[in-house]
Amino acid sequence: MLELRNPKLAVPIVLFAGILWSFGPLVVRYMDSPNLVPWQYIFGRGLTIFILLNLYLYFEEGKNFYKNYYKIGLSGIVGGAGLGVAMITFIYSITNTSAAVTLLCLAAMPFFTALLAFLFLRERISLNVWISIIIASAGILIMAIGNTGEKSLIGFVFGLTSSIGFSVFSVSLRWRKETPKFTTVAFAGFFCFVFASIMILSTGQAFFATSYNSSLFSLHGFLVCSGLILYSIGSKAIPAAELTLLSLTEVVGGIFWVWLPILGINEVPSTNTIIGGFFLFVSLFYYSLIMRWNKRYIALN
Repeated sequence: MLELRNPKLAVPIVLFAGILWSFGPLVVRYMDSPNLVPWQYIFGRGLTIFILLNLYLYFEEGKNFYKNYYKIGLSGIVGGAGLGVAMITFIYSITNTSAAVTLLCLAAMPFFTALLAFLFLRERISLNVWISIIIASAGILIMAIGNTGEKSLIGFVFGLTSSIGFSVFSVSLRWRKETPKFTTVAFAGFFCFVFASIMILSTGQAFFATSYNSSLFSLHGFLVCSGLILYSIGSKAIPAAELTLLSLTEVVGGIFWVWLPILGINEVPSTNTIIGGFFLFVSLFYYSLIMRWNKRYIALN
């Protein structure tokens, strides 16, 4: 896989990856009644991700790329299923609450990852990380208080579930580091369209929505794949702490695009969402700065 070693080139590539992801909520908002066709959305997006990632692996590794699936193991299956659940719950979150709430729930992913790694991998959590988790938890609680409506609360819960699903994926990679990352993500796409197919067949629905909606389903899948590939290419040249900061472009951009009146959505975040989001950003900046300081301290000693 192509990797960049020059941070000056890698930083804008990773920033652009986050910007690509940030258009996801806007694409969902442009769909016609996405809450009525969630399984068709999951089917279309999952199939697109599965096809595109396998094409990418084919061009990167040749005709023997399929052998990566032999190496996926239990960790890849668990991680792919976790990522699949994250993708499924994302659409239920964003169609039941604001894009800002969904994205800010996803911004809490590093802290869910730390907690899961502590519980299942026995990875030690430092005092500074605990402080970050507590600050983030306060932000999430404030957002929850502001989402008291039945549907809005359901969207908030699905947003947290999506964040936890992504965290399961991240922890699975730490569990067995040799697990092929892209193959695991491709399995997540496979998991989504197979699960969606079962649900569509069991409810007697049509597999495909309107051509307009189907195009947007595929577009969202394309954005996810493209961002993931760019993010992975640039990630080797950037410290993990800085990557955390750079990934915030997805959250900031996603909230901005659905708010920007010229794009036709004009979705204004609630006061509680803004306050809770501020707590999340404080926790992320604190966490990232502490991680960066620790790396420098270790390097000097």
